[in-house]
Amino acid sequence: MTQVASGRIGLAPMEGVIDVVTRDLLSADGALDWTVTEFVRVVDARLPARVFLRHCPELEHAACATSNGTPVHLQLLGSDPDALAANAVHAQALGARQVDLNFGCPAKTVNRHDGGASLLRDPDCVYNVVHAVHEALTPLGIDVTAKIRLGFDDKHLALACAEAAEAGGAAHLVVHARTRREGYRPPAHWEWIGRIRARLTIPVIANGDIWTLEDYWKARTLSGCTDVMLGRGMLADPWLARRIKHWQSTGERSPETPWSARAEMLTAYAQRMRMHLPEKIVVSLLKQWLNQMRGRDDEAAKRFNVLRRRTELADFLAGLAPSQARALVPSPAVPNATITP
Repeated sequence: MTQVASGRIGLAPMEGVIDVVTRDLLSADGALDWTVTEFVRVVDARLPARVFLRHCPELEHAACATSNGTPVHLQLLGSDPDALAANAVHAQALGARQVDLNFGCPAKTVNRHDGGASLLRDPDCVYNVVHAVHEALTPLGIDVTAKIRLGFDDKHLALACAEAAEAGGAAHLVVHARTRREGYRPPAHWEWIGRIRARLTIPVIANGDIWTLEDYWKARTLSGCTDVMLGRGMLADPWLARRIKHWQSTGERSPETPWSARAEMLTAYAQRMRMHLPEKIVVSLLKQWLNQMRGRDDEAAKRFNVLRRRTELADFLAGLAPSQARALVPSPAVPNATITP
């Protein structure tokens, strides 16, 4: 039986996907160590409190955490150091306990306006933004962190941008293992994260294409990172973080996530979202999540093909329910099962 050294697991920010409800549901089992909000976009002015609260309702709670106590970090995106610093201070006054800076968003609309990954074309821009926010937050006793990609068009500035983030005062650095041009196309270049980690003294966190326990092992092995951040992998398999933690603590592979658990997660999400959104929008969001699941689960793929044209919420939820004739029961744990690179 082989165990791996324990490492932290974060939930990545995903615009339009990972919201307050998703964060709460995915962190409910206690396997995630922290989560990050969708980015709050900063241009040149201090934003009103309602903007921060819309992106991070957890600010209204003293701990700025999900309902089970998992910390929520507020993410800012922009290119104006002074404006970002002012908004970081405002966020702290509203209850933020840690501020993250987005240098990784690949969206064209964001990049056209000097946001996200576009700043990776100039390490000085990365330094100036991180330094300004660090200087503003340090007297308040909270950290600034950063998330980058391996570059914009290519990787030739990857190390320089990572070093700039550290020099600016980032407490840790999350690295998505692809450039902006590569988007989300496989493969993820985890070995490049290893090059960055070897050059920095702050913690480096590996992100990108961690869908399975095997992916987790390879990402850790090739990057040398102890901590990882999960994004689409947690949507595809809501038990992924708990399965990783189980392996960390026992060296054993837990059962594959059954369809019944996936259906339960989707149903709980629908019940929460229907309280403040029209049902047709809830159905659209459910399809978006089920679409993430179908590439990694045969039953999810079958359900998606059946439900993709459904528009009524009750009908859609009925189609998620496990068949009474084919109840999906988790298989027994496999004793002493190990994962090898």
